[in-house]
Amino acid sequence: MNVASPTAPSREVGPLPRVLIVDDSRMVRASLIRHIRERYDFREEADGEAGWQALVVDHSIHVVISDLSMPRLDGFELLQRIRASNLPRVRDVPVIIISGDEDDEARAKAKTLGASDFITKGIGTVELLARIESAVRFSNQARELAASRAAAASKAPVDEQSGLPTPQFLHMHGDQVLSAAKRHDHETSALLVSIDNFARVERLFSRMVADLVMRKLAKMMALRVRKEDVLAQVGDGQFAIIAPNMDMPAAGVFAERLRTLIANTGMQYRGEVIRLSLSIGLANNRADNCHTVSQLIGLAAQRASACAEEGGNRTASSGGEAERRVWSSGLASIERALLLISAGDPDAVRPILPELMRRVLPLLQMAATEFQIAMPLEAIERALAGKE
Repeated sequence: MNVASPTAPSREVGPLPRVLIVDDSRMVRASLIRHIRERYDFREEADGEAGWQALVVDHSIHVVISDLSMPRLDGFELLQRIRASNLPRVRDVPVIIISGDEDDEARAKAKTLGASDFITKGIGTVELLARIESAVRFSNQARELAASRAAAASKAPVDEQSGLPTPQFLHMHGDQVLSAAKRHDHETSALLVSIDNFARVERLFSRMVADLVMRKLAKMMALRVRKEDVLAQVGDGQFAIIAPNMDMPAAGVFAERLRTLIANTGMQYRGEVIRLSLSIGLANNRADNCHTVSQLIGLAAQRASACAEEGGNRTASSGGEAERRVWSSGLASIERALLLISAGDPDAVRPILPELMRRVLPLLQMAATEFQIAMPLEAIERALAGKE
């Protein structure tokens, strides 16, 4: 009588995670299938184009194992197409590359294109299953988070006055985000945005005008937060933002952009210009060792209050007040420039662009020589000379 392995899941319990194996070698595909068939469902394709079509139409695929050298569409092109997909399910799928130990250059290229892991042909069963199990776990977590976000987006209760999600929803969804962050070892940041001297706005104009100011600010912030962020009004002149997968430096860049925008924007009311400024406190689950949304928002609120007491129009995190000067000397300026560009704020980089280009020009010259590619270096040097 055949007895099933005690570690192998039963097919009657539910569908097994599906692994897509893409390799033009029938022997390699057969070898991999032999290793995994007791633990995983599988689908096999003989070239990259067929693998791509299978991935697009088959929603049950959790992991892709792909060779690099294949006809029609090779492994590099398949990987590049996957990572560029507009479908999150496809774009985020773990891709394990079949690679030889000696092919370091190919491995490096695949890693740059977004490969999740590498295995060698002839890999043992135990190690192969461990690699796939890790990839499947990541895939399941990504799908859970995507489903949670989709459900949240479709069911978020909205506050009638602000038009934003309610504070209750902010806390409920935020705790789910923190729970997912703990499982995946991700970071989550919170921002508490407070209008400086909000009571004075109400006193000078009226409660109706103060409400209009809050609604205007809510619209401006709603246009600038990411789709995965949650923004809610939590008090008079106060808003909270829960930002998953955002570390403290990125949160600081976003907070400074928001503070600067509001400081430079006047709100018109019956011929008068209402000038506002913001005090913004930041907190982060990892940097501040916070485990609940209440802790995150409470800490961010303390820091926003400290900003207001020091005169307002500033942001603060665990390291104290954020630098208002965007630029510092050395490589940090280049890193900050890249951070600002990725955060969607290229205008902040333009004033210092000539200086940055002068710093990277030797690197460009070396790259042109090393990779034997043509670069308009003389034109760049002439343009920079004109900026002196």
